[in-house]
Amino acid sequence: MYKLLLCWRYLCTRYIALASIVSVTLGVATMVVVNAVMAGFTHEMQDRIHGILSDLVLESRNLDGAPNAEEHMQRIRRVAGEHIEGMSPTAHVPAMLGYYIGNQYRTQQINLIGIDEETYSTVSDFGRYLQHPENREKLAFDLKDSGYDTLDPQAEDPTAVTPREQMRDAGWRYRRAKYPDVDYAGLGAGAADSSKPGAAAAEALDPFSGSSAIAVETFNPAKEQHTGCVLGIALASYRTAEGEEAFLQLPGDDVEITYPSAGRPPKPMSAHFTVVDFYESKMMEYDNSFVFVPLRKLQEFRGMIDTATCSIDPRTGLLDLSTGVANFNAIQITVKEGVDPAMVRDLIRKEFPAHNYVVSTWQDKQGALLAAVQMETAVLNVLLFMIIAVAGFGILAIFYMIVVEKTRDIGVLKSLGASGGGVMGIFMSYGLALGVVGAGVGVIGGLLFVRYINEIAGLLGRLTGRPVFDPSIYYFHKIPTIVEPWTVALIAAGAMLIAVKASVLPARRASAMHPVAALRWE
Repeated sequence: MYKLLLCWRYLCTRYIALASIVSVTLGVATMVVVNAVMAGFTHEMQDRIHGILSDLVLESRNLDGAPNAEEHMQRIRRVAGEHIEGMSPTAHVPAMLGYYIGNQYRTQQINLIGIDEETYSTVSDFGRYLQHPENREKLAFDLKDSGYDTLDPQAEDPTAVTPREQMRDAGWRYRRAKYPDVDYAGLGAGAADSSKPGAAAAEALDPFSGSSAIAVETFNPAKEQHTGCVLGIALASYRTAEGEEAFLQLPGDDVEITYPSAGRPPKPMSAHFTVVDFYESKMMEYDNSFVFVPLRKLQEFRGMIDTATCSIDPRTGLLDLSTGVANFNAIQITVKEGVDPAMVRDLIRKEFPAHNYVVSTWQDKQGALLAAVQMETAVLNVLLFMIIAVAGFGILAIFYMIVVEKTRDIGVLKSLGASGGGVMGIFMSYGLALGVVGAGVGVIGGLLFVRYINEIAGLLGRLTGRPVFDPSIYYFHKIPTIVEPWTVALIAAGAMLIAVKASVLPARRASAMHPVAALRWE
């Protein structure tokens, strides 16, 4: 009992111990905050990456792809069908996006991705990143009349985000206002609407380039659209000096996409598309490069369909491309809940030769990025834990001072019958008490800081005149945090262990004192 009483007395009267408590508190609080923020960033990043990448991807090593996606999916079902939830074929190719801004023609490199609108949303979270509510329910490459989101649907509090006023009139209303209601010339070969009826040879104004062209068919952009495409939102928007979002293109505008043809040698081809929606994953890598178009259209434009397998339309006598066998570049695969994607990956790899196909999980495709984040978290933890280690050395020095100062008291205790272990227990308990108080206050302070971290960031931004956390840079509207109880418990336990370890040497010195020598101490 006397050990606890003396320990409590030292804790309450020795104000020098407050320095050790503060050091432990700051170290623990800092580690709690950093781990919560890093866990939040990691979760958000993985969630957004996984939102566009399915659990597994089977890819052809050939840029022109492999023939007959349905046959490949049947082979996948044969070897791993009981583990698979859904599949969707895709085609992708590097391409160039072009459109006019006033009299200037702007081009940008993109990844052109052909998707099956019926199945693609079943293997990814693609749908929830679109800006029109109907497309989030079911994707269609048709331009909507209106109703595009003016507020960010992904924001926790959309009313706190600056509205996108330009989106208010997007859609057919915007398209009709931009293009007068007259007939324009289609562009013939390679145009997205070369199959439209009503061909006529006449000179007309091309609404895309503003130049005159010989019409092969009439096309009225006020009533018709080209093949629809979904642009990554960063391809068509920018932030002004005031931090507001402005758009260079809107749903209803036409763009030109140049891509290589299939076959040998590849040749540059182009087609016109109408922007029907924006894709916003909040990951700049994706939002600044991805353009989605209907899979079958991309296969037709690039010549990825085997015409030998096509049939003749009896009504028109023309080749019906929709019946032909087409090439694909990848098959997106999602597995059932609870199934390990790596296990399914290994099953599929045995079925498809490695020299022709690549089978990978979404973690495999982003392995370098995920490993870098994990390494950064580990290094930060090591550096921050050194703060607590410094506090441990402070405890060690303070305890040595206390042992020297209390030498006569130790002699009195031992002369009254206190054992060496009892004296050692006093200082060990003192060290544990410092660790418990410091870690406890640090955990509470760290959790409170995490709870109000966005409010604190806003306050600091107002005081300094610059935003501490700029959504235009990080593409998060708030600082993401996730508190993991086991991590907090390990941090607190580590801090208490360091405090106890730091008190061992002074405690052993006190316990080894001879009572007569201690009483004679001056």
